[in-house]
Amino acid sequence: MEKLTGPKKIKTAVFISGTGSNLKNIIKFSKIKKSPISISLIISNTSQAKGLRFADQFKIKKKIFNFKNFKDTEMNILLLLKKEKIRFICLAGFMKILSKEFIEKFDGKIINIHPSLLPKYKGLNTHNRAIKNKDKLTGCTVHYVTATLDSGKIILQKKIKITVNDNSNTLAKKVLAQEHKLYPAAIMKIFN
Repeated sequence: MEKLTGPKKIKTAVFISGTGSNLKNIIKFSKIKKSPISISLIISNTSQAKGLRFADQFKIKKKIFNFKNFKDTEMNILLLLKKEKIRFICLAGFMKILSKEFIEKFDGKIINIHPSLLPKYKGLNTHNRAIKNKDKLTGCTVHYVTATLDSGKIILQKKIKITVNDNSNTLAKKVLAQEHKLYPAAIMKIFN
């Protein structure tokens, strides 16, 4: 008797540069039955990325690229994505900006999570900027990646209050906790 399997999951790559807390969260999410994705590849621009340990822990293929020659590196990443049949990319604390050519050549979807309520505070130091401007709210945004930094179509956002006691560290922790909920929710929204 033929074994019934659920719908085929979308082969996904996660790009990281740091601790990989969003990566770990996305991997755990990918393991649940209703998740539309499976993580097949982890790419980093640095061998120092602590998040690479999750590749070993969850037995996922990993590859480190140094971006000394940006164009060649992007070409090599695209070849690897094609070879691995990757259809979807999640950027999770990836500290390199992908070129317009890369984004156009990759034949799937690329999404990113950003620690602010876009279009406010694109780029870095989002928490410091929100506090300095005495904002009452901040949060995080999952958006499609385009050639313009942090400017793609917004998929989902989550707002959180900034309290008088918050500093950039406490705010970063509160926002990260929300990122861990928002990223899987955004992926579900895309594929459902």
